[in-house]
Amino acid sequence: MRHPSPYRPARTLLAAAVLPLALAACSSGTSDHPSSAPAKAAKDPDAGLLTGARLKRALAPASFFASGFAVDPDGARDSGTAYTAPSASAAAKPDCSLLGGTSWIAVTGVSGVSFAQNDYVSKATSEDIAQEIDTFRGTTAAEVLKDLEKTATACATFTDTQTHSQVKVTGAAAPGLGDTAYALTLTDSAWQNGSTLMAVRAGTDVVSVMSTDGHDNGAATAAKLAARIVTSLRGEHQRA
Repeated sequence: MRHPSPYRPARTLLAAAVLPLALAACSSGTSDHPSSAPAKAAKDPDAGLLTGARLKRALAPASFFASGFAVDPDGARDSGTAYTAPSASAAAKPDCSLLGGTSWIAVTGVSGVSFAQNDYVSKATSEDIAQEIDTFRGTTAAEVLKDLEKTATACATFTDTQTHSQVKVTGAAAPGLGDTAYALTLTDSAWQNGSTLMAVRAGTDVVSVMSTDGHDNGAATAAKLAARIVTSLRGEHQRA
């Protein structure tokens, strides 16, 4: 079944920090005009991180998807060439209903500084395959994966907003992909097929995919797509 993409809020551009010039002290008291020297520039927290425009290039192209799948224009978006301010909204319990959308990684409540995503749908079967890359500062990407593991327990079941039926969620590590990877399997007796949500950390980037393609709850397609994106991301970093 097709899961709609949740609303992604607009992001606020990060204003550049403005540093004052420091006045140097007079030397030996012989100069009437103190010399000025620039203060040490603050380290750019986004140095080495990919912009949304670069992340978009790492998404799998149309040729990756099977015949019959076409991109959904409403689900294609990215953060462009500017970085945005990261944010985190701590909650006692995650909004488990977000797992039913293509941007399901939002369930962690953490947003990065850049992102790119799109969604491919089969008109014949309504099978859905979504891909997204989010970039984070520092060690935040690793924390996102840890939070996702907790989500598997916190959201063991939730209600599908379309069918009003109970969705069962199971989670497991997915070895062999990126630095760390975790997968959630969603099943529901009201669905024709379950779905697989997979998140893979590659350095400061988190690849998240969703697949309902195939008779294995979308697992094989999700793993193949995640591996494809990780390989492309490494190439983008080498060219950066």
